[in-house]
Parts: sequence; structure tokens; C-alpha cells
Amino acid sequence: MAKAINAGLQAAMAADPKVLLMGEDIGTLGGVFRVTEGLKAEFGEDRVLDTPLAESGIVGTAIGLAMRGYRPVCEIQFDGFIFPAFDQITTQLAKITSRHEGLLPMPVVIRVPYGGHIGAIEHHSESPEAYFAHTPGLRIVSPATAQDGFTMIQQAIASDDPVLFFEPKSRYWQKGEVDRGLATPLHASRVVRTGTDATVVGHGAMVATLLQAAEIAAGEGTSIEVIDLRSLSPIDYAPILDSVQRTGRLVVVSEAPGNVSISSEIAATVAERAFYSLEAPVIRVTAYDTPYPPAKIETVYLPDADRVLEAVDRALAY
Repeated sequence: MAKAINAGLQAAMAADPKVLLMGEDIGTLGGVFRVTEGLKAEFGEDRVLDTPLAESGIVGTAIGLAMRGYRPVCEIQFDGFIFPAFDQITTQLAKITSRHEGLLPMPVVIRVPYGGHIGAIEHHSESPEAYFAHTPGLRIVSPATAQDGFTMIQQAIASDDPVLFFEPKSRYWQKGEVDRGLATPLHASRVVRTGTDATVVGHGAMVATLLQAAEIAAGEGTSIEVIDLRSLSPIDYAPILDSVQRTGRLVVVSEAPGNVSISSEIAATVAERAFYSLEAPVIRVTAYDTPYPPAKIETVYLPDADRVLEAVDRALAY
């Protein structure tokens, strides 16, 4: 996925000289995950900018650049350090286009490596996407595959609205085929495995966990349909509702805490719009409502295939 996103950034920069990259250590180093490796050498330091360690300054500068017709792509080095830029993102970036009655677009992309599974220290494994999905004016997406990493980053850059691009860092090293001619719409959910007994929904790194659970369940005679959300704001509910109308059961999985979350929103919306199709309550499997724990116990904190299968069993028991 890391190389696929790199290739997507390269393609966007080659196609449009107004696309700029900004972030801490993204130039000479190529970023801590090497996602921007080689791009400074190809496009120069005027288009791949190493910034000071100041997230608010990075996003604030990007807003100014967007006002002047550029399409800046900012990297937040780790998820937990996006919060110094929270004010710029939620009170300025998200609102400027509406404030100007649509006349001033904000084509800013903020790349956020997020999530756990890498044994990192505090502030390096969080899943803060719900904070931003709650804010009108922002588009929030998260790829789960190399293919989506390649295509979605280019679609995000092409958007005239601000896009927060949450990259599941534990998937950076997972290989996958990339078809340069294939492009699913940026905000479309996708069924990645069909099934008949229950629907499970997730995004980012959790999609691989859901597919693992579905494979185990298939060996036990249970057919699970897996849906990759891909977009967290807006959410494409059509594939979810269609699936629930056929299976009658829904399990929503997220490695973010469950309280006031995207998983809560999906559960509430499906209960509202597909109540008479449900044969069981919507069940959520999430991280626990505590601060992210020490790395040695993150496997207890994060949902795994066993927790997903236990939730499916509970749904099937009704």
C-alpha cells in the first residue's frame, strides 16, 4: 500500500503542477514510512516541502496555498499529532467554502497514517477519524488495499473539497495487485466477500480482519458478507442496506473506541432505515473506551477475528 500511495502521489503531481506535498521529513527522508520516497528528487524541493514540526502551521499554510490555486497534500506524521491542527481543520478548512457561498474551493488533502497493530508507543496508534467525520465540510476516506491507496489518493487530490485521507499504517507493507485503469468512486462502499447469514462492515485495517473471520466462519458452515466502507463521510449506505435486507444481521467493526463513533452512526442508521429487515440487534465490535494502551497489550484492546466471530454467533443466536 505504501508504494501504491507513492505511485498515486507521483501520478497526481505529474498531471498537475499545482499539486504540492508538505510535511515533516517527507522530502529527503521520504517520510517515516517512506510513502513519499523519491518524490523530492523527481519534482524538487519547491513541490515536496519539508516543514517545521508544527501541524497547525502545516495545515494553515495549506489553506493559504489552496486560496491561491494550489492543491496541497499535507502529511501528519502520526495520527495522535493531528490535534495541534484540529482548530485549523475544523474551524477554518471545513468551513471556508461554505463561508464564501461555494465560491472559494478548498482542495486540500491531509494524509493521516492511523491505527494500531504495529507495537508503537502512545500517540502513534490512535484512530481519531470520528472527530473529523462529525464535522460538516470535510470528506473522510480510508483505503484498505493497495488498489484503493493508488486510486483514492488521486481522487482525493482531484476533489475541490478538503479530504482527510486516513491510511491504515499496519497495511503499508501488505502487497496487492494495482490496476492503473481501475477506479471505484471515492465515496462508494464495496462488498468484498459475498455471504448469506450475516453482514459485517468495517474500514481500513479491519477489512483484513473481517475477511479472516469470514474465512474461519466458512469452515464452520457460516456464510458472512464483508463490506469495506472506504468512505467515512459521506457513508455509502446502499450496499450495507441491501446486504442487511438479505442477511437480516449486521456486525459493525472498528478499531476506534465505540462511544459516539462511526460504528454508532452506522448502527443507528441501519436500525432506522432497515428495522424490519433485522432479525437481531445490530452488534458493534470496537476498541475499548480507554486511552490507547501500552504496545504489549494492544492485541487485547483491538478487535480480532475471534471477537468478530463471537459477535456473529450472538447475532445468529436470535
